[in-house]
Amino acid sequence: MDTRRAGERTGEWARHWRWTALPGLDLLRARYVRHTFPLHSHDGYVFGAVTRGVEEVGLPGGTERAGPGTVVMINPEVPHTARAGVPEGWAYATLYPSASVIAEIAAETTTVRGTVGFAEAMVEAPHAAHLISEVHRAAEEGDALAADSLLRVAVAHLLRHHGGPLPARTARSAGARTAARARELLEERLADPPTLEQLAAELGTGPFALLRAFRAAYGMPPHTWLTDARVRRARRLLEGGTAPAAAAAAVGFTDQPHLNRHFTRIVGVPPGAYRRERAGDRLRSAART
Repeated sequence: MDTRRAGERTGEWARHWRWTALPGLDLLRARYVRHTFPLHSHDGYVFGAVTRGVEEVGLPGGTERAGPGTVVMINPEVPHTARAGVPEGWAYATLYPSASVIAEIAAETTTVRGTVGFAEAMVEAPHAAHLISEVHRAAEEGDALAADSLLRVAVAHLLRHHGGPLPARTARSAGARTAARARELLEERLADPPTLEQLAAELGTGPFALLRAFRAAYGMPPHTWLTDARVRRARRLLEGGTAPAAAAAAVGFTDQPHLNRHFTRIVGVPPGAYRRERAGDRLRSAART
């Protein structure tokens, strides 16, 4: 189920879904006008093809603008924001392949060793943008062979022209190690996290020192990272059939409206619509077997 009907008054609509025929891939096709994505990141890659309007993307290196024919490419765990760059908003088709899907395609089509990535966050690539839109079209028509083929061709094209090895991580400083341990503790206590002062005391540092170290390591302060992590965990619960109210409680949101607000801002669709899409895909898959 998409949100076209609900967004008729605002001109906004979105469909965020997954198809069992394409494992390791999420798809989002949407038009946004007033919606803004807060600072967040993904555990996989992002390939977004803008088809109308202008998307303004906030990245660690600054803000960039993407118009029709542009492909936005974001590596895993890179913090970013997004919003409309013109009054009429933007429309796009986006692919969210997992790291394992990209690694498999890279191993077959490139000579890159190690983890692949993209140094440029956006490129003028009308052919690749068209291929991304065609992946959506094929998936929506139920053509698994075409969708899988087009996905691999699109990713291989982007890797060949714009990809390369991600820089190897250097030895971590004491601040980076503290930030990593703070992240581990927050992950363990997602539903009942400590205060910044409590977390810093447990790690043997000061609150401001922890703030600086965490932001340097992950591009966002701990409370922003925590909200993003809660939404990620809620997504997994919703995908398994958990009701939104139960998912909200499980990940530490105060109630379902609290989950709705943050989930919709970060994912682009409400949790109820997200859950229904996953349930529908499971039913369609079961009907085919």
